[in-house]
Amino acid sequence: MNGKDVLLRRLQEIPEPPETLHERGTYPDAQVKTLAVVGSRALSRYGQEACEKLISGLSGYPISIISGLALGADACAHKTALYAGLHTIAVPGSGLNQRVMYPRTNAKLAEDIVRKGGLLLSEHEDMHRARPEDFPSRNRIMVGLADAVLVIEAGPQSGTLITARLTHEYNRELLCIPHRIGDPHGYGNHLFIRLGATLVTESEHILQALNIDIKEKRADANVELTEKEQIILAHIKEGKEKDVIIRTSPLPPSETLSALLSLELKGVAKEEFGLWKCL
Repeated sequence: MNGKDVLLRRLQEIPEPPETLHERGTYPDAQVKTLAVVGSRALSRYGQEACEKLISGLSGYPISIISGLALGADACAHKTALYAGLHTIAVPGSGLNQRVMYPRTNAKLAEDIVRKGGLLLSEHEDMHRARPEDFPSRNRIMVGLADAVLVIEAGPQSGTLITARLTHEYNRELLCIPHRIGDPHGYGNHLFIRLGATLVTESEHILQALNIDIKEKRADANVELTEKEQIILAHIKEGKEKDVIIRTSPLPPSETLSALLSLELKGVAKEEFGLWKCL
């Protein structure tokens, strides 16, 4: 059975499966596990950092990231997956023609997903323009395709609350990241954790939920590093907190953060217990 057959069979297990499914791009291999990522369109800085950190930590594992191509958490999940070399599946609320792709600001992202070996899926005809009711409807497809669902943020009135309910109804595992006490962005996350959702603070927690063996990632002596990456690697040799690294780095903050993420993706550096260190 190939990857397409696996995912289509999974969709047939849910109530009211899509009658038709339009596609552009490439399905993942059959053995690849699927993680749906959902959250706020008005993604907070904390939510963005958590999303990037958790998904980038899945680099090198057989995982496909599913999301809805919307602004905020969806776009962050897709972009980080592409950057980390992971397969990603986008399920927009619109049809798949570029002229109606919603939101328009993510039309290029949709093309990047296809160009880099990912997949676009929609139950609507290619020229269908998204309506408000199409978004809760497409969420059932995202959850149906997934082995597990990761909630980045969910405010009191968030549509993510509906997606979490579907996760329970479809017998998928619900994963949630914690937020600061009193943070409205974490309302749903904390509610779901109290009700039994799996708390996630490390990429390893996601791998465990997906029943993927965690392999040791060691720096490859043949890994090629850019000049900026070499500068930051030398800068964190003794182990430093991110704030200290940014404050004392010889590079601008944006370039420092970019280099840190790149070093982590290449398996050369990692953040543990609040300290970045070489591997």
